[in-house]
Amino acid sequence: MRSILLFFVLSVGLFALPQAINEQIRKSGISKKDISIYIKEAGARGKVVASLNAEKTRSPASVIKVLTTYAAVLKLGFNYRWQTKFYTTGRLKNGVLHGDLLIKGFGDPTLNSKDLTKIVSYIRAEGIRKVQGNIVIDRSYFKVGNRDSSGFDENPYSAYNAMPDAMMFNERISTVCVTPNKKSVTKKHADHSYTVVNNLQYVNKSCRGKYSWPRVKIDKSTSTPKVIFHGKISKRCGKRNICKVLTKPYKSFYYALKEKMKEEGMSVSGHMKLQKIPQNATELFTYYSDSLEKIISKTAKKSNNLYARQLLLLLGAKTYGAPATLQKGRDAIVKILSSKGALGTGVLRLDNGSGLSRVAKMNAKLLATMYDHAYDKYGQRWMNTLSIAGVDGTIKRRFRGTVVRNRAWMKTGTLRRVKNIGGYVKNRAGKRYTVVILVNSTKAKYRGAKLQNEIIKWLVNGAAKPSVRSKSKMIVVPKAKKTKHTAVKKTTKSVKKRSVKKATSKQYYYVQIGSFKLKPSKKYLSKISRLGLPYKVEKTNIYKVLIGPYKKESTARKVLLKVKQKLNKSAFISKQ
Repeated sequence: MRSILLFFVLSVGLFALPQAINEQIRKSGISKKDISIYIKEAGARGKVVASLNAEKTRSPASVIKVLTTYAAVLKLGFNYRWQTKFYTTGRLKNGVLHGDLLIKGFGDPTLNSKDLTKIVSYIRAEGIRKVQGNIVIDRSYFKVGNRDSSGFDENPYSAYNAMPDAMMFNERISTVCVTPNKKSVTKKHADHSYTVVNNLQYVNKSCRGKYSWPRVKIDKSTSTPKVIFHGKISKRCGKRNICKVLTKPYKSFYYALKEKMKEEGMSVSGHMKLQKIPQNATELFTYYSDSLEKIISKTAKKSNNLYARQLLLLLGAKTYGAPATLQKGRDAIVKILSSKGALGTGVLRLDNGSGLSRVAKMNAKLLATMYDHAYDKYGQRWMNTLSIAGVDGTIKRRFRGTVVRNRAWMKTGTLRRVKNIGGYVKNRAGKRYTVVILVNSTKAKYRGAKLQNEIIKWLVNGAAKPSVRSKSKMIVVPKAKKTKHTAVKKTTKSVKKRSVKKATSKQYYYVQIGSFKLKPSKKYLSKISRLGLPYKVEKTNIYKVLIGPYKKESTARKVLLKVKQKLNKSAFISKQ
């Protein structure tokens, strides 16, 4: 018998790229070598839909922030809160503290002027009305040097360039309020660590063009920076807030705290000192930040570089001990993710954890592996920390008024010649996909974004199907024997029937109670049995405990409430 020889030239591990995506790439005019795509059904067991250069090392920009935020969740939990501790030395008599008021910062990136009302009330509650000594600040938890700005680009005083500090305050931003109709230029907060020089000329012109915004010059030639306002501005313009990174956060905190205490009838005789908390200090109280869940949500949704830097350093201190350093932080993230099975293969360079870097590197598949792990472990709770299409964050405007609105949870990343996006997409039928599209090209800024948008819309509209994996080998197909025509027809018909039946098979709802690296113990499973709930344990690379099945989602939702109350607050609904 003669044979027909078929040769497949694609390498092992490559997947067919859907024609619709090929067409969108062609329309974009971006070379395929500059694009990485990895799309699959969400979760570790999901099938691949599309893959292109998925393991090629790219510049990630801010999409790398999710590695930082997810490592923080794995290490600390959603409910972790940053601490700022207050101490005293000396003795308190008749409301007078004959000693120092000491504060140790542990890197809370959210501490700001609004917190001072509570902080001062706590100091007052300790019976303190006057501090005879100094205000001592301990910023030793992080070892980060004294730079105010990263100097990443030509805008060194912009907020996104702010450098981290253990005693962070107001995100290191100094705000000056310009009110043209009052010819007023004032600091928003009491802060003597910098000065303001007002050389503005107020003119009776329309508030447009060159008259609509003050010109600003920063002078850091002396120990006290100067913010110099000059040029012409229209008296018809409304209030303008000028926000710059130009001074030390611990100095800003000191002046703001001292001023707030003064407002409350309290006084400080001494000055600011930087030193570690002495062993003989008495702890007064601990001030806590919002939950980590809220903080990582702002980190991802607003792409806050400073928050990501602070998180990386915190993880370094928590994993390897204080003082935190950049290297400890980088090592900690890798250790945390890899120990939990959330880190894929390939080159990973984290640099500062925020993505504001040309050194940071990763690939699309590595990022997708992390997304899948987070999806399996935390589901919707994790997804909601990302920007929601057309609703909030960096993709609020991007997908407003489109079919993607409320159907994508993504983190974006943008640098010069870099336009990236990654996260989850839900199609019209409710099926969820893990999606990573990285574009590193001179055409990335506009064409890259449009390409990503079109691919995501295509997914939402439900055109995606799992891709067939190619094999790098010769396939020998024997020449078919002659058969009766009627027999051939019968076989074809039966195959069609089976495929239709499979396509219309009903989906069931489950409550996923947890994912485990080791097999769940009998003791753990008996807790579920005692509640009278049916369950099953699925094993892939991890063990999943699923309660169900339920035909109706409403029934599964009722069970979910019970499970959250009795077993696991992080449980969520899944479909099979």
